[in-house]
Amino acid sequence: MKKEDFEKLMKEYAIELKISLTDEQIEKFYTYMELLLEWNEKINLTAITKPEEIVLKHFIDSMTIAQYISQGAKVVDVGTGAGFPGIPLKIIRDDLEVTLLDSLNKRVNFLNEVIDRLQLTNMSAVHSRVEEFGKNKNYREKFDVATSRAVANLSTLAEYQIPLVKLDGVCISMKGSDVENELASTENAIILLGGKVERVDQFQLPKSDMNRSVVVIRKCKSTPAKFPRKPGVPSKEPLF
Repeated sequence: MKKEDFEKLMKEYAIELKISLTDEQIEKFYTYMELLLEWNEKINLTAITKPEEIVLKHFIDSMTIAQYISQGAKVVDVGTGAGFPGIPLKIIRDDLEVTLLDSLNKRVNFLNEVIDRLQLTNMSAVHSRVEEFGKNKNYREKFDVATSRAVANLSTLAEYQIPLVKLDGVCISMKGSDVENELASTENAIILLGGKVERVDQFQLPKSDMNRSVVVIRKCKSTPAKFPRKPGVPSKEPLF
Protein backbone atom coordinates (compact mmCIF):
# COMPACT_ATOMS: atom_id res chain seq x y z
CA MET A 1 0.00 0.00 0.00
CA LYS A 2 1.33 3.43 -0.95
CA LYS A 3 1.99 5.73 1.96
CA GLU A 4 -0.49 8.34 0.71
CA ASP A 5 -3.26 5.70 0.47
CA PHE A 6 -2.39 4.47 3.95
CA GLU A 7 -2.54 8.02 5.32
CA LYS A 8 -5.92 8.68 3.71
CA LEU A 9 -7.40 5.46 5.07
CA MET A 10 -6.06 5.96 8.60
CA LYS A 11 -7.39 9.50 8.79
CA GLU A 12 -10.82 8.53 7.43
CA TYR A 13 -11.25 5.82 10.04
CA ALA A 14 -9.79 7.89 12.89
CA ILE A 15 -12.22 10.75 12.21
CA GLU A 16 -15.07 8.27 12.84
CA LEU A 17 -13.58 7.76 16.32
CA LYS A 18 -13.22 11.54 16.76
CA ILE A 19 -9.43 11.14 16.74
CA SER A 20 -7.22 13.50 14.76
CA LEU A 21 -3.92 11.95 13.68
CA THR A 22 -0.77 13.98 13.09
CA ASP A 23 1.65 13.33 10.22
CA GLU A 24 4.18 12.02 12.74
CA GLN A 25 1.65 9.54 14.14
CA ILE A 26 0.73 8.35 10.64
CA GLU A 27 4.42 7.83 9.90
CA LYS A 28 4.80 5.71 13.03
CA PHE A 29 1.78 3.58 12.16
CA TYR A 30 3.16 3.03 8.65
CA THR A 31 6.56 1.94 10.00
CA TYR A 32 4.79 -0.31 12.51
CA MET A 33 2.87 -1.99 9.69
CA GLU A 34 6.08 -2.52 7.67
CA LEU A 35 7.81 -4.10 10.68
CA LEU A 36 4.78 -6.28 11.41
CA LEU A 37 4.72 -7.66 7.87
CA GLU A 38 8.50 -8.10 7.77
CA TRP A 39 8.69 -10.00 11.09
CA ASN A 40 5.54 -11.99 10.29
CA GLU A 41 7.51 -13.83 7.62
CA LYS A 42 9.83 -15.14 10.36
CA ILE A 43 7.51 -15.63 13.33
CA ASN A 44 3.75 -15.93 13.61
CA LEU A 45 2.49 -12.52 14.70
CA THR A 46 -0.79 -12.14 12.83
CA ALA A 47 -3.01 -13.90 10.31
CA ILE A 48 -4.08 -10.49 9.03
CA THR A 49 -1.63 -9.40 6.35
CA LYS A 50 -3.58 -7.16 3.96
CA PRO A 51 -2.70 -3.52 4.72
CA GLU A 52 -6.36 -2.43 4.59
CA GLU A 53 -7.26 -5.07 7.18
CA ILE A 54 -4.26 -4.24 9.38
CA VAL A 55 -5.45 -0.63 9.47
CA LEU A 56 -9.01 -1.46 10.52
CA LYS A 57 -8.73 -4.72 12.48
CA HIS A 58 -5.51 -3.93 14.34
CA PHE A 59 -4.78 -0.20 14.42
CA ILE A 60 -8.27 1.33 14.49
CA ASP A 61 -9.70 -1.46 16.64
CA SER A 62 -6.97 -0.83 19.23
CA MET A 63 -7.67 2.90 19.23
CA THR A 64 -11.35 2.43 20.15
CA ILE A 65 -10.52 2.11 23.87
CA ALA A 66 -8.47 5.31 24.15
CA GLN A 67 -11.56 7.11 25.47
CA TYR A 68 -11.69 4.87 28.57
CA ILE A 69 -8.12 5.66 29.69
CA SER A 70 -7.40 8.70 31.86
CA GLN A 71 -4.61 11.19 31.20
CA GLY A 72 -1.14 10.03 32.26
CA ALA A 73 -2.31 6.53 33.20
CA LYS A 74 0.10 3.69 33.85
CA VAL A 75 -1.10 0.88 31.55
CA VAL A 76 -0.27 -2.82 31.26
CA ASP A 77 -1.32 -4.62 28.08
CA VAL A 78 -1.85 -8.28 29.02
CA GLY A 79 -1.07 -10.86 26.34
CA THR A 80 -0.17 -8.10 23.91
CA GLY A 81 1.01 -10.41 21.10
CA ALA A 82 2.13 -8.16 18.26
CA GLY A 83 1.43 -5.09 20.40
CA PHE A 84 -2.35 -4.69 20.30
CA PRO A 85 -3.86 -2.56 21.71
CA GLY A 86 -0.82 -1.21 23.58
CA ILE A 87 1.33 0.19 20.77
CA PRO A 88 -1.45 1.97 18.83
CA LEU A 89 -2.64 3.49 22.13
CA LYS A 90 0.88 4.75 22.87
CA ILE A 91 1.24 6.23 19.39
CA ILE A 92 -1.91 8.34 19.79
CA ARG A 93 -1.53 8.92 23.55
CA ASP A 94 2.06 9.81 24.35
CA ASP A 95 0.94 10.77 27.87
CA LEU A 96 0.55 7.07 28.75
CA GLU A 97 3.19 4.89 30.39
CA VAL A 98 2.74 1.47 28.80
CA THR A 99 4.06 -1.99 29.69
CA LEU A 100 3.56 -4.69 27.05
CA LEU A 101 3.33 -8.18 28.56
CA ASP A 102 3.75 -11.40 26.58
CA SER A 103 4.78 -14.97 27.36
CA LEU A 104 6.71 -15.58 24.11
CA ASN A 105 10.22 -14.16 23.93
CA LYS A 106 10.22 -13.98 20.11
CA ARG A 107 7.26 -11.63 20.24
CA VAL A 108 8.95 -9.53 22.94
CA ASN A 109 11.98 -9.17 20.63
CA PHE A 110 9.64 -7.87 17.93
CA LEU A 111 7.99 -5.46 20.37
CA ASN A 112 11.37 -4.09 21.45
CA GLU A 113 12.28 -3.51 17.80
CA VAL A 114 9.04 -1.53 17.28
CA ILE A 115 9.58 0.49 20.47
CA ASP A 116 13.11 1.33 19.34
CA ARG A 117 12.28 2.17 15.72
CA LEU A 118 9.26 4.29 16.63
CA GLN A 119 11.19 5.95 19.49
CA LEU A 120 8.36 5.31 21.95
CA THR A 121 9.38 6.61 25.38
CA ASN A 122 7.95 5.42 28.72
CA MET A 123 7.19 2.07 27.12
CA SER A 124 8.65 -1.37 27.78
CA ALA A 125 8.06 -4.99 26.80
CA VAL A 126 8.26 -7.73 29.44
CA HIS A 127 8.65 -11.47 28.82
CA SER A 128 6.61 -13.29 31.48
CA ARG A 129 3.64 -15.52 32.13
CA VAL A 130 0.90 -13.23 33.41
CA GLU A 131 0.31 -15.44 36.47
CA GLU A 132 3.94 -14.94 37.55
CA PHE A 133 3.86 -11.25 36.62
CA GLY A 134 0.77 -10.81 38.83
CA LYS A 135 2.57 -12.33 41.83
CA ASN A 136 5.61 -10.10 41.40
CA LYS A 137 5.53 -7.30 44.01
CA ASN A 138 7.07 -4.91 41.45
CA TYR A 139 3.98 -5.22 39.26
CA ARG A 140 1.10 -6.40 41.43
CA GLU A 141 -1.48 -3.62 41.99
CA LYS A 142 0.89 -1.09 40.39
CA PHE A 143 -1.13 -0.13 37.28
CA ASP A 144 -4.01 2.29 36.70
CA VAL A 145 -5.28 0.32 33.72
CA ALA A 146 -4.97 -3.26 32.43
CA THR A 147 -5.97 -3.86 28.81
CA SER A 148 -6.38 -7.02 26.77
CA ARG A 149 -7.62 -7.97 23.33
CA ALA A 150 -8.70 -11.46 22.23
CA VAL A 151 -6.72 -13.16 25.02
CA ALA A 152 -9.06 -15.47 26.96
CA ASN A 153 -12.57 -15.93 28.31
CA LEU A 154 -13.68 -13.20 30.70
CA SER A 155 -13.30 -15.28 33.86
CA THR A 156 -9.70 -16.20 33.06
CA LEU A 157 -9.03 -12.66 31.94
CA ALA A 158 -10.33 -11.22 35.21
CA GLU A 159 -7.84 -13.38 37.12
CA TYR A 160 -5.06 -12.14 34.86
CA GLN A 161 -5.96 -8.45 34.96
CA ILE A 162 -7.52 -7.53 38.30
CA PRO A 163 -4.47 -8.40 40.47
CA LEU A 164 -2.38 -5.98 38.38
CA VAL A 165 -4.42 -2.79 38.89
CA LYS A 166 -4.48 -0.45 41.87
CA LEU A 167 -7.58 0.16 43.94
CA ASP A 168 -9.98 2.20 41.80
CA GLY A 169 -8.03 1.14 38.69
CA VAL A 170 -9.81 -0.34 35.68
CA CYS A 171 -9.53 -3.45 33.55
CA ILE A 172 -10.56 -2.98 29.92
CA SER A 173 -11.35 -6.16 28.03
CA MET A 174 -11.87 -5.99 24.27
CA LYS A 175 -14.29 -8.71 23.21
CA GLY A 176 -16.50 -9.74 20.30
CA SER A 177 -20.24 -9.17 20.08
CA ASP A 178 -21.38 -12.17 22.14
CA VAL A 179 -20.25 -11.15 25.61
CA GLU A 180 -23.51 -11.45 27.59
CA ASN A 181 -23.13 -15.18 28.35
CA GLU A 182 -19.55 -14.64 29.50
CA LEU A 183 -20.62 -11.82 31.79
CA ALA A 184 -23.42 -13.86 33.37
CA SER A 185 -21.07 -16.69 34.32
CA THR A 186 -18.20 -14.45 35.41
CA GLU A 187 -19.86 -12.01 37.81
CA ASN A 188 -19.02 -14.00 40.97
CA ALA A 189 -15.39 -14.46 39.89
CA ILE A 190 -14.99 -10.72 39.29
CA ILE A 191 -16.37 -9.94 42.76
CA LEU A 192 -14.10 -12.57 44.36
CA LEU A 193 -11.07 -10.94 42.70
CA GLY A 194 -12.04 -7.49 43.99
CA GLY A 195 -13.73 -6.05 40.92
CA LYS A 196 -17.10 -4.86 39.72
CA VAL A 197 -18.40 -4.53 36.16
CA GLU A 198 -18.75 -0.80 35.59
CA ARG A 199 -19.97 -0.74 31.99
CA VAL A 200 -20.32 -2.79 28.84
CA ASP A 201 -20.33 -0.92 25.54
CA GLN A 202 -21.13 -2.45 22.17
CA PHE A 203 -20.38 -0.86 18.80
CA GLN A 204 -19.28 -1.50 15.23
CA LEU A 205 -15.86 -0.72 13.85
CA PRO A 206 -16.01 2.34 11.55
CA LYS A 207 -17.44 1.75 8.06
CA SER A 208 -17.86 -1.98 8.69
CA ASP A 209 -20.29 -4.57 10.03
CA MET A 210 -17.78 -5.89 12.59
CA ASN A 211 -19.28 -5.86 16.08
CA ARG A 212 -17.19 -5.24 19.15
CA SER A 213 -17.74 -5.12 22.92
CA VAL A 214 -15.73 -3.37 25.63
CA VAL A 215 -16.06 -4.58 29.22
CA VAL A 216 -14.82 -2.15 31.87
CA ILE A 217 -14.22 -3.58 35.36
CA ARG A 218 -13.46 -1.26 38.27
CA LYS A 219 -11.28 -2.55 41.14
CA CYS A 220 -13.09 -1.96 44.43
CA LYS A 221 -10.94 -3.91 46.89
CA SER A 222 -7.55 -5.63 47.04
CA THR A 223 -7.26 -8.98 45.31
CA PRO A 224 -6.75 -11.95 47.70
CA ALA A 225 -3.08 -13.00 47.76
CA LYS A 226 -3.82 -16.49 46.34
CA PHE A 227 -4.77 -14.96 42.96
CA PRO A 228 -3.65 -15.32 40.27
CA ARG A 229 -3.20 -19.05 40.69
CA LYS A 230 -0.26 -21.01 39.25
CA PRO A 231 0.54 -20.73 35.52
CA GLY A 232 -1.99 -22.58 33.40
CA VAL A 233 -4.62 -22.98 36.13
CA PRO A 234 -6.75 -19.87 35.34
CA SER A 235 -7.22 -21.03 31.74
CA LYS A 236 -7.84 -24.70 32.60
CA GLU A 237 -10.04 -24.07 35.64
CA PRO A 238 -11.72 -20.65 35.29
CA LEU A 239 -13.33 -19.17 38.41
CA PHE A 240 -17.15 -19.07 38.45
